[in-house]
Amino acid sequence: MRNDPLLALVLLLAPFSLVSFGGGPSLYASLQHEVVDNLHWLTPNEFIDLFAISRAAPGPGIMLSTLIGWKVAGWSGALVATLAIFLPASVMCFAFTKFYSKHKGKRWTSILESGLAPVAVGLIISGAISLMTIEGAGPLSWAVALGVAALVATRPKIHPMLLLAGGSALFMTVATFGY
Repeated sequence: MRNDPLLALVLLLAPFSLVSFGGGPSLYASLQHEVVDNLHWLTPNEFIDLFAISRAAPGPGIMLSTLIGWKVAGWSGALVATLAIFLPASVMCFAFTKFYSKHKGKRWTSILESGLAPVAVGLIISGAISLMTIEGAGPLSWAVALGVAALVATRPKIHPMLLLAGGSALFMTVATFGY
């Protein structure tokens, strides 16, 4: 696997594609563990940098995998990583949607949905904790992250730019005046 980086990308990302309940954020912790700790493709700082770029760019957050592929094997790695993360899940969703639509409204589908929701939330939370840990977040970072989560939960219509501006202003104030 180490001799063929494209195959290594497929073998890593295709299984992740099939378990990405909750979208890209549900994979961040496991993806970080694999590419930083196990495969040593990236340093923790490189992972955070690529994560930041993937979040700043338009499109789904799991475009992080495209950037990882690019880092590992250039443009061909970016293409292979993108296909490996999107194609298996897309095929599975298409097949499952046809099956699911035939059984919609049955008791087992409600139970399945109820069981998958907390798993997706847990995976997303673990991804956030993993990113904060890699970043070496201090108490202020944790407080801001929890504050933003609480604010968005209670006021879902708040514009994200206000949150970004507020967080930036707070950190600039602390850096400038040392509060």
